[in-house]
Amino acid sequence: MKLQKVSDGVVVAVLVKPNSKVFQLKVEGDELIVSCRESPVKGRVNKELIKELSRIFKKRVDIAAGFTSKQKKVLITDISIDEANAVLSKHAGK
Repeated sequence: MKLQKVSDGVVVAVLVKPNSKVFQLKVEGDELIVSCRESPVKGRVNKELIKELSRIFKKRVDIAAGFTSKQKKVLITDISIDEANAVLSKHAGK
């Protein structure tokens, strides 16, 4: 998984798959794949992604790059790489 430490937290590279039946995190190789229930209209997928990741990490989550792309960089504030890895390992299926 691509985790990058920055001054205010950790940036995670994410591939988003919209229109899924359930919200789900999955790790394939070094990529985090997030299946979202919403359709990619008017930022609905971005809102769902931020809401669900905030709930999972219990931290503030923002999209740093890729607002209109399936490839996104998500900033998780006030967290270390080790903490982020632990949470992702716990919630992401293989």
